[in-house]
Amino acid sequence: MTVLNELFKCNICGNVVEITHEGVDSLVCCGEDMEKLKENEAKPENFHFAHVETINKFEDWEVRKIHFNHEMTPEHHIEFIEAISNDGTYLKRKYLKETEPAEMILKCKCKQGLYIRLYCNRDGVWTTKL
Repeated sequence: MTVLNELFKCNICGNVVEITHEGVDSLVCCGEDMEKLKENEAKPENFHFAHVETINKFEDWEVRKIHFNHEMTPEHHIEFIEAISNDGTYLKRKYLKETEPAEMILKCKCKQGLYIRLYCNRDGVWTTKL
């Protein structure tokens, strides 16, 4: 059964799908089952690791800058960055162009805990627990 926020990829056309409604046993694209993408945990020495700095605080709100030391070329780049609450109910996504910096600004009530997830066109899905 699919689970909220899981990512799947079609190995024929390259489509990437994120689950927004749990349910079916498998997803099909181009006539074949899609591959469920495994989340790899990024370590600080890895260029898929999210570096987070707090820019401002307003009462319960924080503004954070999230960035990566990752190249951004047509051959190797981050396609999107997501900030996801630990309970899965909050998700903010930023799609990136190959030529822009691998970063996003996040304004949130971050008390429930977050993790950062990215999708790299060459290396797949990586997460950083905050």
